[in-house]
Amino acid sequence: MLGEFAHEEIIRPAAAPETPATRTPRRYTVPLDDARRLAFQATRGAYDSWRVDADSITLDADGEDPYDDPIRFVTDCRRTLGLDGSTLGHLIRELNATLAADTRLDHTALTAAALAELDYAELEGHQTGHPWLVLNKGRLGFSAQDCAQWAPEARKPAQLPWIAVSQDLASYRGVRGLDTPEQLYARELDTTTRAAFDKKLRERGLDPARYLLLPVHPWQWDEIVLPLFASSVAAGDIVPLAPDGDLRLPQQSIRTFLNVSRPERHTVKLPLSILNTLVWRGLPTERTAAAPAVTAWVHALRDGDPFLRDETRAVLLGEVASVTVEHPVYDVLAEVPYQYKELLGAIWREPLCRHLDRGERARTLASLLHVDPHGRAFTAELVARSGLAPEVWLRRLFGALLPPLLHFLYRYGTVFSPHGENAIVVFDEQDIPVRLAVKDFVDDVNVSAEPLPEHDSMPEDVRAVLLTEPPAFLTQFIHSGLFVGVFRYLAPLCEQQLGVSEGDFWSLVRAEILRYQARFPELKDRFETFDLLGERIARLCLNRNRLHLDGYRDRPERPHAAVHGTVPNPLHRP
Repeated sequence: MLGEFAHEEIIRPAAAPETPATRTPRRYTVPLDDARRLAFQATRGAYDSWRVDADSITLDADGEDPYDDPIRFVTDCRRTLGLDGSTLGHLIRELNATLAADTRLDHTALTAAALAELDYAELEGHQTGHPWLVLNKGRLGFSAQDCAQWAPEARKPAQLPWIAVSQDLASYRGVRGLDTPEQLYARELDTTTRAAFDKKLRERGLDPARYLLLPVHPWQWDEIVLPLFASSVAAGDIVPLAPDGDLRLPQQSIRTFLNVSRPERHTVKLPLSILNTLVWRGLPTERTAAAPAVTAWVHALRDGDPFLRDETRAVLLGEVASVTVEHPVYDVLAEVPYQYKELLGAIWREPLCRHLDRGERARTLASLLHVDPHGRAFTAELVARSGLAPEVWLRRLFGALLPPLLHFLYRYGTVFSPHGENAIVVFDEQDIPVRLAVKDFVDDVNVSAEPLPEHDSMPEDVRAVLLTEPPAFLTQFIHSGLFVGVFRYLAPLCEQQLGVSEGDFWSLVRAEILRYQARFPELKDRFETFDLLGERIARLCLNRNRLHLDGYRDRPERPHAAVHGTVPNPLHRP
């Protein structure tokens, strides 16, 4: 909390006068509302980051009174933090929920060596959340029992019930090969299950041909669908069905489920009307409907480009089918909070296992930041298993991650948000990084607001739904999603446990960007348009959004990260 609030300049720690400027770490103080001061030791890092020594935090500078309660801090410092009463009340609730989830994880933590043996789905249940966001597991709306059942750290596979929704309310979209819902259901449902669903509808005097089928999160059914779609349920426009028999495991996003009974079947993404991290975790109707079209366009870019298709072999996990369900009242009211327009629907995503070669395994990028109870970094474990020197392993990591992301940026003016959850590292049998996989297209694809010839192939329905940003800001998605959001934490881990200095770490990142640019000199103008190596970049703030910008208020549009000044770019020079 101290480190991230200081990074976003929510607090401005002052160096203790008795600490020589040349000493690292230095001692800093922060004033509390009652004129006392909190003191701690910290070192500074790239992007104006702060790494606070947790054991050094004391009340007043003499070090006699340890201070280790984050809830006490936000109450002791509420005026300094600029919190109004409403924000403070909700923040304490969200912070308590996050601490409870952290405690569950701490009591069931495995060693880095044990984690290295887990498959992709299992490993997800051991991740500790986004380090940039202090309130990273708030899940407002879930009870303690809900968290024990549905949170990823509960690691409980479960069956999902299905529902049938009249096509008066529901619409289907699919990529080529899944043009009709029947083609999807043939892959996702056994014939006996499908027959049982149709029988249930006929017993109620309903025609199965008039209905679309989709799974629903049990929490969403009980808390949202039954109360808010009550008239549709009563009229038979929404009909509850049985589960399909497959066990599915919730992933870090909570609303995404991997099929562990039949891994070759699609991953499903379902709306979940809880407030977690910055937004309500529903499914926006417009984007859900456009998901297959966005997938088709992005796949066409990749498949038509030999560098992406044959050299990087980037895996782009397409959202290949979707069902959107309109609410008969909310969807026509532009001014109502956006959470009421994301209530019901489903997206089917390609399963990762289909794209892995023999011997390959996948882990989310977030896992590389994990540290086990004995202080062993997961990255250090993987480097040791690979047999490579740390610098060589890191070069392979950057060589797997950056070229496809840079190619989409420079060649196509298109970026994903390659944060720790959406970016997946594919490893070979020696635990050496070899490829990048990316998921969650629709929420995280952004394109240049300045027209490019490469966008001429973009269908109108895709153009209408994709977010656009000025070219100068488009690079922020790589800076903030990957460099600030992941590498800012990975670099000091590598310094501490692999002996690779922070300076050398960032020089390796810069070298990979320059290597790509040397490979494609014809894109020189694009390197200047989408400049990743400038002296400073905008400081994006995630915690400041919650504390100062949006708080917990309802709004008709989803919030975005706050921008607060600039920070030096460690890639500007070697």
